[in-house]
Amino acid sequence: MERKSILVVDDEVDVVRVLKKQLMASGYEVLVAYDGLQAVEEVKKCPDLILLDITMNGMDGIEVLRRVRDAVETKEIPVIMVTAKGASSSILDAQNLGATDYIIKPFEFKELLPLIKKYIIQNGVRS
Repeated sequence: MERKSILVVDDEVDVVRVLKKQLMASGYEVLVAYDGLQAVEEVKKCPDLILLDITMNGMDGIEVLRRVRDAVETKEIPVIMVTAKGASSSILDAQNLGATDYIIKPFEFKELLPLIKKYIIQNGVRS
């Protein structure tokens, strides 16, 4: 069975490093991007799921999400938004643009993993 791939997008290097390590240990192939422009390039590889930080310098996660949803090849990819902000307008904006779900930092990996599995399975059924 082919390993599922996850794109982790966050401008915090330590967050990316920890998530990459945990995801790889859970059997996923991991792509990484440290800013919005890099994320837009990595999305072209059509990962099975995207973990996308909302707040980044330059192009933020909302704009990346908009581009993911606007492209025919990527519009069905599940996107879990990651934010340090609670019930903010950014989360509402992301949901209006078609974000699949969101998780608030700081979080435990054991909270994130079931979301990842759920949406990868759901997306696999669709495709």
